[in-house]
Amino acid sequence: MAKKPVELETTTEKNENEIALRETEGLSQGQIIFRRFIRHKAAMASVVALVFIILFAYSASGIHLGTKDAPITVSGWWHYSITDIDPDGAIASTCNDGVTGCPTLDILPAFIDGTPMQVGAHPFGTDIIGTDYFALVTRGAEQSIMVMLIVGLLGVAIGTTIGAIAGYYGGWVDAVLMRLTDVFLVTPTIVIGAVIGHRFGNLGVVPLALMLGFFAWMGLARFVRTEFLTLREREFVDAARLAGASDARIIFKHILPNAIGVIIVSGTLLMSGAILIETALSYLGFGVQAPDVSLGTLISQFQDSFSVSPWLFWWPGAFIISIALCINFIGDGLRDAFDPRQKRRITLKDRLKARESKASV
Repeated sequence: MAKKPVELETTTEKNENEIALRETEGLSQGQIIFRRFIRHKAAMASVVALVFIILFAYSASGIHLGTKDAPITVSGWWHYSITDIDPDGAIASTCNDGVTGCPTLDILPAFIDGTPMQVGAHPFGTDIIGTDYFALVTRGAEQSIMVMLIVGLLGVAIGTTIGAIAGYYGGWVDAVLMRLTDVFLVTPTIVIGAVIGHRFGNLGVVPLALMLGFFAWMGLARFVRTEFLTLREREFVDAARLAGASDARIIFKHILPNAIGVIIVSGTLLMSGAILIETALSYLGFGVQAPDVSLGTLISQFQDSFSVSPWLFWWPGAFIISIALCINFIGDGLRDAFDPRQKRRITLKDRLKARESKASV
């Protein structure tokens, strides 16, 4: 009697493996990873949401590069800028016992709140002097997203290079590079960021992001080093050495593709951390400097107005949380897609489809 459940469990597991193998039969490794990723509902929803946020922010506020002395600007579709002041519009939108500058956006129908659905002149409201807050928030989101992308890409490039060299060669090369990594790791990130922000924050968002990226690679370098230490002992690496392949070819053609999963997942987490560190630096006054804005500077500037005008915190806070969550969910989806031990849950629909396919054969 005790053998029956064990046999049933073994048969079920065997059937599930057959279904999973049948679905990936004839597919390359890249196609299998892509199929796993698009089946991760949270990751796909996050990709759509993140793309929408990026397109929305950049199309509304435009593209702003360069410094305040030599700006490079491409205008967006929103008719207000971060320097336009509309005191009459702020007075016109009053709420909360006469508080001015309230959001004119209303997404609820009239039978719920008594007012019709509308966008209004200032959908996110205005600040205390009448500056359109929609323009400020979209400009801040644009700057924060730019920092996130630059820091992420630069950190991944540096961390992958140092980790790959240290893990592949080992010995004194590994010791020197890892001790250098330890020197940066023991220094608090916020301290490094404050020094960088104080020195480069007034030069614009791109120089600030580049300097932050040069100090954001340490954790990823350790992950890549660990992966390379494991992979360099595999049989396919020994076979490549015997075939006369150079070290560069072994690193980039044989080992690196097998470590790409760790790199991509760590890179997404690095990007998520980058937007948070930029927010923290701007909140402390060491990030993006006036007259430019970021999401962190908006929260810092209006921290004394929270009890009177809470929407001055809602909108930048919502953008920060949304972007960080999207990046984290995308990282989770990539981790599951690249993990060969990850097994997809076999649904009843899959079982019926496999049974029909087997019967037709």
